[in-house]
Amino acid sequence: MLALHKWLPFLTWFPMHRTTLQADAIAGITVALVLIPQSMAYANLAGLPAYYGLYAAFLPGAVAALFGSSRQLATGPVAVVSLLTASALLPLAPPGSDAFVSLAILMSFLIGVIQLTLGLLRLGVVVNFLSHPVILGFTNAAALIIGLSQLSKIFGVKMGRSERFLYDIWGVLQQLHAIHWPSMAFGVVSFAIMWSLKKYRPRLPNVLIAVALSTGVSWLIGFETMGGKVVGQIPQGLPSFAMPHIDWSNLGGLVGTALIISLVGFMEAISIAKAMAARTRDSIDPNQELIGQGLGNLVGALTQSYPTSGSFSRSAVNLDAGAKSGLSSVITSVMVLLTLLFLTPLLYHLPEATLAAVIMMAVVGLINVHAIHHAWQANRHDGVSALATFIASLGFAPHLDKGIFFGAGLAIILFLYRTMNPRVALLGLHTDGTLRDVAFHPELPTDPGIVVLRFDGQLYFANVSYFEEMVLNAVSTKPNARFVLLVGDGINQIDASGEEVVRHLVERIEKNGMVMVFSGLKRQILQVMHATGLFEMVGGENIFATEQAALCSIYDRLGRVGDRPLLCANR
Repeated sequence: MLALHKWLPFLTWFPMHRTTLQADAIAGITVALVLIPQSMAYANLAGLPAYYGLYAAFLPGAVAALFGSSRQLATGPVAVVSLLTASALLPLAPPGSDAFVSLAILMSFLIGVIQLTLGLLRLGVVVNFLSHPVILGFTNAAALIIGLSQLSKIFGVKMGRSERFLYDIWGVLQQLHAIHWPSMAFGVVSFAIMWSLKKYRPRLPNVLIAVALSTGVSWLIGFETMGGKVVGQIPQGLPSFAMPHIDWSNLGGLVGTALIISLVGFMEAISIAKAMAARTRDSIDPNQELIGQGLGNLVGALTQSYPTSGSFSRSAVNLDAGAKSGLSSVITSVMVLLTLLFLTPLLYHLPEATLAAVIMMAVVGLINVHAIHHAWQANRHDGVSALATFIASLGFAPHLDKGIFFGAGLAIILFLYRTMNPRVALLGLHTDGTLRDVAFHPELPTDPGIVVLRFDGQLYFANVSYFEEMVLNAVSTKPNARFVLLVGDGINQIDASGEEVVRHLVERIEKNGMVMVFSGLKRQILQVMHATGLFEMVGGENIFATEQAALCSIYDRLGRVGDRPLLCANR
């Protein structure tokens, strides 16, 4: 039974009580009221006709819920993934064209394959290569780019599509004299309605209300005949079921971007799932979530969907509406199904300016300057990574994948730089019998016959030269020293290069008439020392469990029993 639940996690929803079923039904309908208009807006952001957003809202969410581990995660079109999809495909085909649509569906298929493979191989940890500061910088830049990209629809003017996004925005601003004021009115009023309802009546479906009102007014005043752009005719019925067309000429270029979108999308989904699990006390399996997201994108690609991921705003709505299981997402998909079958004619007069306002409203919450400042306060290198990713993403726009690659590469380089120069502290003996860093406690006495050092960090090829240099420098400051004590509590790992340098240090120190002593070495370090023969070379009499035991032994061997610290009094 456990194995069956592993492969079919939705079986854990059952048996389902009446109250649970009712709560999921209400939550599913509530999410659908937000998802239907949002999905159309995000499809436009991705460079696709609006109705492809409905296709992306149809099956991927239900499949991801059925095979994922989160019971409240709402999967479907999201702003960041939509923008990444558009930026990847713009150089390959004109937005909205048949070729563009075909590539977007192929992208969903590739992302599904990547996510499903990572999940089945239990490789969810690869997402850690995209650090939190990098995602922070990228998300803030993406939110700014998304918001600016909608200005042309709010103003009712054309926006060029070139290799320089900021140049395109400048082109929009140069057309301010040609603003289409009815479009401007629809965009501003729709945004004001959503913002006001969210602030003062948060339980009302603000997006649906804004869309319904603007669509009704657009029909009444003949907005389309006034030169305004509307959604227009939406094909009625379900999307066709077909394998994506594989464009072999562009496949190689799509794989790299598909990997980036896979990781970014999954990071967004798993972060949301974990945040909700903390409230509901459910357990989340990242690898199972990868399988769910991957299957969602795969099935979506077979039904004309572009890439999807977990949505923060709709997941919050789902949780607040009382969802108890993934059945709520299945009910949401049923609502989208009914919309595709019967309600699409009602969306004909929906102004594109209103969809632009929906997008702007959604991305306002993505801008979080405080989080970047917090990362800077926590660690300067993390702050640099976040800022550099933000600037690079803006500079590389619309090729946002390059911004992420740059930020991730910089974060790894800065991490290596930090570990190349770990903390090496010269220690003195405190009156309470503990060893303290003399850099912070310069008043502490240090014995001229003993050099005591603490190394904090893993000892590996990138920092072994630094480690050796710091030890030798410390020894040179005490020409009469007879013992060198290395406090190794902070050494978590050692590789072949580290073992070799320790061996050379022990030999060099012995040739100078001194003895190297170790304390607090962890089990994994001792295992390496035993395996390589270093333990026997150092000698068991020079390796101690604690720094106090090591110091007492050193004082005994120096023949200075009367000068031993109080910590040795009872030995």
